[in-house]
Amino acid sequence: MVAKNRSFARIRRHIRVRKRISGTAGRPRLNIFRSLNEIYAQVIDDQVGNTLVSASSIDRELRTQMKNINKTEQAHMVGKFVAIRATNKGIKNVIFDRGGYRYIGRVKSLADGARENGLQF
Repeated sequence: MVAKNRSFARIRRHIRVRKRISGTAGRPRLNIFRSLNEIYAQVIDDQVGNTLVSASSIDRELRTQMKNINKTEQAHMVGKFVAIRATNKGIKNVIFDRGGYRYIGRVKSLADGARENGLQF
């Protein structure tokens, strides 16, 4: 099967990585989804299938702070908030799942924001 476009190629990469990565209760998975305008992060326990914590650039708490800043800075703020919410629930170690995206730009900025605020991966 040959990748027909970039979106399909990303999904194939994500499936390939997900074969090896799985979040547990002790070390959940920090998953990222990046759309053209927004970015979303979830901390997931794959054994149970529950989202433990989430944050995104469309959260009500963050929406007012997102005005007039670029998407990379928005991703940094989302990483910061997902880390704060996770540490409030007692989660310190996570497995980073970049979702098939390259580790540059918004993905890297989100990861840096999460690391600066207490998540370890």
